[in-house]
Amino acid sequence: MTEKSYIVVGMTCDHCVLSVHEEVSDVDGVDAVTVELTSGRLQVRGENVPDTAVSGAVADAGYQVAA
Repeated sequence: MTEKSYIVVGMTCDHCVLSVHEEVSDVDGVDAVTVELTSGRLQVRGENVPDTAVSGAVADAGYQVAA
């Protein structure tokens, strides 16, 4: 099990956090997700979860992962 951190750009409210959480939680292999509004920090714990899948899920929620 690995844990990775990302910074999500564009979140402004709790609804944003919920959207990102729900989309990333649906990615295959993801076991746990934590999203912090103030810092934009997204922590993902799981097994063999590609960064591209996380970035895609964040994009599906309407936001982007900082480069």
